[in-house]
Amino acid sequence: MGTLLAAAFLIPLGLTLDDRAREEAIADAARRSALVTGALAVSTDPEVVARAVEASGEDPATRPVVHGLTDAAVAGRADDAQLARARAERHSLVVNVDGGMLRLDPVLLGEQTAVVEVFVPDAVLDGDRDSWLLLAGVAVALVGAAVLVVDRVAARTVEATRGLVTATLAVADGDLGVRVQPNGPRELAEAGHAFNRMAERLVAARTEERELVADLSHRLRTPLTVLRLDAEALESDDTSVGSFSQAELDYRRGIRRIRQAIVTLEGEIDTLIKTTRKAVTTEAAAGPAACDVSEVVRDRMVFWAALAGDQNRPHRVSGAQLRIPAPVARAELAAALDAVIGNVFRYTPQGTAFEVAVSRRDGYVAIRIDDAGPGIANPDRALRRGASDQGSTGLGLDIAKRVALQANGSVSIDRARMGGASVVMLLADPEATPRQVSRFGLVGRMAREGRESKSSGRRWPRQRPSDG
Repeated sequence: MGTLLAAAFLIPLGLTLDDRAREEAIADAARRSALVTGALAVSTDPEVVARAVEASGEDPATRPVVHGLTDAAVAGRADDAQLARARAERHSLVVNVDGGMLRLDPVLLGEQTAVVEVFVPDAVLDGDRDSWLLLAGVAVALVGAAVLVVDRVAARTVEATRGLVTATLAVADGDLGVRVQPNGPRELAEAGHAFNRMAERLVAARTEERELVADLSHRLRTPLTVLRLDAEALESDDTSVGSFSQAELDYRRGIRRIRQAIVTLEGEIDTLIKTTRKAVTTEAAAGPAACDVSEVVRDRMVFWAALAGDQNRPHRVSGAQLRIPAPVARAELAAALDAVIGNVFRYTPQGTAFEVAVSRRDGYVAIRIDDAGPGIANPDRALRRGASDQGSTGLGLDIAKRVALQANGSVSIDRARMGGASVVMLLADPEATPRQVSRFGLVGRMAREGRESKSSGRRWPRQRPSDG
């Protein structure tokens, strides 16, 4: 296409240059002829005419020739017929001859008519060959430039298309974090923007789905815990000691099956929570996660307060009135709170009081869960066991510890002012001014403050189950 365009432009230009060269050659011949005819008009002296002829040009082959000035024969290119025609028509005549063109100008000299002949060679009429070479060079340059431009445009198009195909295949393989750089033609750039919006929507949809599953799992934990505690309150399922009737044996075996089913269901829910939490955490790693600690604490305590009322457990929430941000996903923090508060219900007797307190100081957000139970005999061992990857066995502090470490914090266990265990989760405060403060010093101060306020004598509200 570029070659055709160059030819369509340059060939007419070359022909125009040839026509212009021909016209200039004819005009030059007329000029040289005019010098001689002017001399003839002044004088017919052969010497005067000869000087005019010499002055008309340096090339003897193209100098004018005067016919009929004398009776002597003149060596010219025009034949007798052409000369007779010029004399008869009494005006300038242009005729073609071998090797070029003749211009014949008749001049009336009294009773006779002289004819001035000027020869123009084909080499002059055809113009300068260098012009055609120049035009050919321009054509080659234009075609080369067109090829380079088309190559770059095609390369950008191919590159953009290849990037879009690669990203599409990556998404098809499950990598929703891949994005494309919209470039290339406008249509491909728009396709790239549309692809990025689609990928963002897919990520948001999958994250929402998994968070919904995780939230559903957390919601199932509360009634499941109630069911397990109610099952533990039933009679013993031991059938090896004593003698029982068939009805009593069936009753105790039924209790055993119920308890085993509850344990199995708890394990399945724990597995579901861990699976969804890992998936959400992996996707959240691509961008910063954050939540409102106070809002999460209030939300989870709505569920645990219902169970506390059923078990006649005094409970209290403090410091969760104002917004307190933390660099952790909401689902992660909710899972950690459920794990720690669930330990209170699992390992302390019914009627045992507990407290959940939220505070922020020294660059950290502190979440403290205290109870009035028997406490933890070996906190270090409990933390080591909680850090293992053995499901939900033991105290299940692996969730809380993992969440705290993700938020550049820690988890510690101490003696609560209420007499039982005090589990403190520290999370880095994203709005705090950076300071060189040890989080272990903060934990120590919180523990001391708790022990110092142990004698404050605050009364705990006792939650009574509603009638009916």
